[in-house]
Amino acid sequence: MKKVLVSGVQSSGRLHIGNYFGAIKQNVELGNSGEYDSYIFIADYHSMTTLTDAKERIENTFDAACTYLACGLDPSKVALFKQSDVPSHTELTWILSTVTPMPMLMLAHAFKDNEAKNKDINAGLFTYPVLMASDILMYNAHVVPVGKDQEQHIEIAREIAGKFNRAYEEVFTMPHAYIVKDVATIPGIDGTKMSKSKGNTISLFGTDEEIKKQVMSIVTDSARPEDKKNPDESAVYQIHKLFLTKEQDAVLRKKFEDGGYGYKEAKEHCAEAIIAFVSPMREKYNYYRSHPDEVYAVLNAGAQQAESRAKEMMNRVRHVTGLVS
Repeated sequence: MKKVLVSGVQSSGRLHIGNYFGAIKQNVELGNSGEYDSYIFIADYHSMTTLTDAKERIENTFDAACTYLACGLDPSKVALFKQSDVPSHTELTWILSTVTPMPMLMLAHAFKDNEAKNKDINAGLFTYPVLMASDILMYNAHVVPVGKDQEQHIEIAREIAGKFNRAYEEVFTMPHAYIVKDVATIPGIDGTKMSKSKGNTISLFGTDEEIKKQVMSIVTDSARPEDKKNPDESAVYQIHKLFLTKEQDAVLRKKFEDGGYGYKEAKEHCAEAIIAFVSPMREKYNYYRSHPDEVYAVLNAGAQQAESRAKEMMNRVRHVTGLVS
């Protein structure tokens, strides 16, 4: 029997290259490999913790689906679906919340970060890790591709699974995070982690002009063109290397280390590499954007596949918890 892979992406805005290398790339490669029963969902429920514009959510969800298809996801091998098309996710969230200690949720990074900033925290944001655990445990996931910053959520899911299993019966499989260490954290144009909320992204399917403008805005130090530079401390290098082979990466590192390679030239070469890489995918993305019926057909088929498996899980959960006799 194949192991199960589960991953999701928030429907919270146009995706960027950090999303691609941090999650989408490995989701597509692992899903298309045929080695897993793969479930990739667009997390529109999760987006509700920060987004209250219904039209924007619909657009973002559609955009995320177009992105995955453009990046090569094969719907014949991967169930691609909207989280909200499988209502069992929210039912399981409630059940899991009854075995989840509040102190554990108070230690979650998203809650702590927003609390430290004195932001108005809604209950959805506080219980966000429980919904994420539900997403994962619903399908008895073995493998969950995530960025390094999401690793804590997998640990929380494991803790919740263990508490449920001990309280009732051994129902849930213990999931494991799958992290590609070389791209665990993608720097943004300001040098910190690339994030839509920070506005420091490079658009995955922006126009050539947009990509060039974003790349030319990457923050650098005051080193002169002739100065030797440490590539490991340069966001320009860290971003550019993502689009290179090992041999090309070695050449680029040497340019930084030898000196005589200014940041303006480095940024221009970086932009050229990004544009060359994304152009074929962008063409497919634009195709799917103009053929919404094809996209929604994929999402509907994926939801039917996911719902079938979710029903099996919920029947068992309801039985062991005494919700049905």
